[in-house]
Amino acid sequence: MKLKLLIIAISFFAINRLRAQANFSGMWSATLKVAGDIRLILHVNLQPDGTYTATFDSPDQKAIGIKCDTVLIAKDASGNELLTFIISKYKVSYTGMLLNDTTLSGTFTQVANVPLDFHRGVVPPPPVVLRPQTPKPPFPYRSEEVVYTKNGLQYGGTITIPQNGRKFPAIILITGSGQQDRDETIFSHKPFAVLADALTRDGFVVLRVDDRGIGNSTGNFAASTSADFAKDVNASLDYLRSRPEVNDKNIGLLGHSEGGMIAPMVASARKDVKFMILLAAPGVKIIDLMAEQNAAIMRSAGMNASFSENFRSLYKQLIPAIINAADTTAALNNALPILINWQAKIDTVDLRKLGFKTPDDNRQYIKEQIALASTPWFKYFIQFDPQPYLTKLKKVKVLALNGSKDIQVVSSQNLPGIQSALVRGKTKKFQVKELPGLNHLFQTCKTCTVAEYGKLEETIAPVALQTITTWLNQNVK
Repeated sequence: MKLKLLIIAISFFAINRLRAQANFSGMWSATLKVAGDIRLILHVNLQPDGTYTATFDSPDQKAIGIKCDTVLIAKDASGNELLTFIISKYKVSYTGMLLNDTTLSGTFTQVANVPLDFHRGVVPPPPVVLRPQTPKPPFPYRSEEVVYTKNGLQYGGTITIPQNGRKFPAIILITGSGQQDRDETIFSHKPFAVLADALTRDGFVVLRVDDRGIGNSTGNFAASTSADFAKDVNASLDYLRSRPEVNDKNIGLLGHSEGGMIAPMVASARKDVKFMILLAAPGVKIIDLMAEQNAAIMRSAGMNASFSENFRSLYKQLIPAIINAADTTAALNNALPILINWQAKIDTVDLRKLGFKTPDDNRQYIKEQIALASTPWFKYFIQFDPQPYLTKLKKVKVLALNGSKDIQVVSSQNLPGIQSALVRGKTKKFQVKELPGLNHLFQTCKTCTVAEYGKLEETIAPVALQTITTWLNQNVK
């Protein structure tokens, strides 16, 4: 479950009702220093009537040619010319002062304020990204691209097989939330490639698979839920059992984030899953997990503890009001008063940091939440409780790990939830462990924010890999 990371620039302003003396037309570029270096490119065009239109690119996020909503040109009290962009959908804003016809110096805002200069002309080169843990051939094992079908869908993946031996224990890797490729690629990190490499070197067959609608897998990801993804894992289990290199009496699942929610769904309904590794998996009701996640992210963004706790309370009120409404109009009418009543108790400075400045901001925020909550995946996900599945596990050995610095699946909340469910259930061999200093991706973190994921060279901390392989050697082989 990878939490929805900060999304940079999907739409910018595109109408200017004030003719300015300077000509802002042309290409402007900047490098935003969050979640790694992210290049932003703005193409501004002066129209015959004196207004401006613009399109926006974020090449490092593969967002090209996005039509902008509005461009506002104005002058401050000293006569300096200002260019303002606003991304209403994501509560992003930017205002820059024209310094010398080639530089806009200003501030980019999304939760926090970040100094940012746009320069007219040359696009900066792609940032150098170092990912030293990403496996590179030649490998001391077989690596095979595979395609298989089940229930009208095609699945594409990679299976890695140790060189020496005939029948091996096997593991399926299950990705987190959001449409992921087989390597669970994020910010050029390939966590599942690193995991598959370590596990195959340790004597396991490993299957990692593209999610629906990406890579070599078919299907409509947007219309799917976690229950559908559980069906995909079942299809992969059936395929893995058909492989002659696999010991079909010793197959397990490894799920990260939402994948750690799906693994117990599958394992509790089958008798052929013998072991399971849960990485940053939910252990409590998802509505509670998401409320805590939002509070933790607010704290990591610099909001004070009191505000973060209040925001958690708001989330737990807003989401049920939205998902239980009969339609989007009712959802808006239900949720808007809740937001307004909550704001009455909050410091105005804190509200402005989040972009709540006008009544229109309130309506826009609620509409964004309604759009998210209206997807089939979210409706299923937000109402999910992992505990019944964990308690139903029979004779499945379990290792559950969480980083102490995880702000997406908070360790102090979810590990006790997993522990409690396993104690009440029928599984007798399990270990629940917190790994100090690691984030949601099991990286050794410094600031431990979501934005830091892409800045770190480490893909998975060696201590996490060692903990997994040691447990497997002691409990599975």
